[in-house]
Amino acid sequence: MHRADESARSPVGAIGRVTVPIPLGGPGEVLVAVRGGSEAYTAWSETSIDRDVRVVVIDSVSARGVIVERLPS
Repeated sequence: MHRADESARSPVGAIGRVTVPIPLGGPGEVLVAVRGGSEAYTAWSETSIDRDVRVVVIDSVSARGVIVERLPS
């Protein structure tokens, strides 16, 4: 048995939705579609983002923490 490709486990590039608003300088929460389901991640952004806004994950800072940006409309 061989090890699974780590890129298949990364949320980077995945689309999500803000479930807890992301304030300037603080974390919020996003629900991200990954691995055939949805998972909640603590999320930071360079701008504040309201609840229910769609985002894309641009970086992973830990196993459960991501940096996101608003999806273009």
